[in-house]
Amino acid sequence: MDIYALSGRLLRLLEAERAHTLTVWALSLGLGPHYRPPANPALRQQLFGLDFPNPVGLAAGFDKNATVPDAMLGMGFGFVETGTVTPRAQAGNPRPRIFRLPEDGAVINRLGFNNKGLAPYKERLLKRRNRPGIVGANIGANKDSENRIADYFTAFEALNGCADYFTVNVSSPNTPGLRGLQEPEMLRELLHGLSNRRAKLPHKPPILLKIAPDLDRDGRQEVANVASDSAIDGLIVSNTTIGGRKTLESPHRGEQGGLSGKPLFALSTEVLSDMYHLTDGKLPLIGVGGIATGEDAYRKIRAGASLVQLYTAMTFAGPQLIPALIGDLATLLDRDGFANIRDAVGADHRH
Repeated sequence: MDIYALSGRLLRLLEAERAHTLTVWALSLGLGPHYRPPANPALRQQLFGLDFPNPVGLAAGFDKNATVPDAMLGMGFGFVETGTVTPRAQAGNPRPRIFRLPEDGAVINRLGFNNKGLAPYKERLLKRRNRPGIVGANIGANKDSENRIADYFTAFEALNGCADYFTVNVSSPNTPGLRGLQEPEMLRELLHGLSNRRAKLPHKPPILLKIAPDLDRDGRQEVANVASDSAIDGLIVSNTTIGGRKTLESPHRGEQGGLSGKPLFALSTEVLSDMYHLTDGKLPLIGVGGIATGEDAYRKIRAGASLVQLYTAMTFAGPQLIPALIGDLATLLDRDGFANIRDAVGADHRH
């Protein structure tokens, strides 16, 4: 057993949030593993004007305050998404608020956008600005904000030039009322407002929208319509779910919050496939939810994802998961005769 597998076992003996805090602290000291995947043309692609060395990214939530993006890139991730950050610092919901469900390969969290606010987040991103690697900023609204849409405008304008892309997070279930921003009128105001502000700035980063997996068919159609009409660059499908409890085995299954991990895979992949169809495959998608193997990532890609993200699986499998997953994904592409990942995107819709 290597040192990272051993440390992972020890960390899982601690309360979940304490273990996470300790992990980020250790990574900030340079104690994380370093893995540079072999250059593989089959995994490389250009998207949003960015050059992704591989399609496997770290989902938002791990590095809320942009403390360790370079450490995570050093584990082999093709890109890293930091945040969610809100304009003002906020404590989030009362603890405990993260629950491991090892029997189910899942996590339930009700963190509530706990973060230190824009100022320290921006300072860290500015310090790494000339370093290699794609780092995104996931932005949100403060819980007590009088104008949540304005919070997104504030964060976007403050961080412009600091991140390679922006993710607009309107789909966390842990800020009451936030998912209401997915309603057509509110969403149109938000996305058009961001697009208009971007048009006036010298630096025009990609803007992505992260949606909930709990949207019904009409809701998905409405989001697809607004997204296609708003000049944003892509969708991230999906955030955590407030459903999916009936099949869980863990004693924590009744905890409130967003469910992530293996139980989310089928639902998030169904929504991903649906959004690919509803946008006619013209809007790039990032598939998130329940990815734990190369086969999982490949299924997301065939369903319509150009890129994928994960977080929860790493909680259980450790950092060695990343090189294994990237290697398996390359093998699967080769097995099916795809010269490049672009050729596999949406392949299931062509049969």
